Amino acid sequence: MKKLVNAAFIYMVVGVLSGLFYREFTKANDFPEGGFTQLSVVHTHLLTLGFIVLLVVLALEKVFGISRSPKLFSWFFWLYNAGVVVTSGTMVWHGMLTVLGEESNAMIAGIAGIGHMLITAGMIVLFIALRRAVARDQHDSVKGVEASV
Repeated sequence: MKKLVNAAFIYMVVGVLSGLFYREFTKANDFPEGGFTQLSVVHTHLLTLGFIVLLVVLALEKVFGISRSPKLFSWFFWLYNAGVVVTSGTMVWHGMLTVLGEESNAMIAGIAGIGHMLITAGMIVLFIALRRAVARDQHDSVKGVEASV
């Protein structure tokens, strides 16, 4: 659980700082106010996918003990976080190019796609771990009822 709390905290800090970076970087480069750049949505991605999602996973951990399947939980944690970092990193890269008036390329889109695939894989593993934890919880509840009868 400590790993989840620490990761959520890091995403919260980096998410807030990325909003500050967006504001200052666009100002410093005279980017038109209201002009779209992916920098404008990096902070919401980090705060939502990192901070909020990991707080939800922390609650699921508390209720269902999803980390009792340590291999699955570890796979979820690293795949998901790698995906969020790669995805948000490519958004920063693409957004900076936009602000600087440079062209993006297919490589950036491909790397972002890999980030999204990692997030998806992590979520699939999370649901496998969650299903196992729920099944284990139901099995333990049935055993408890049978023992009390």
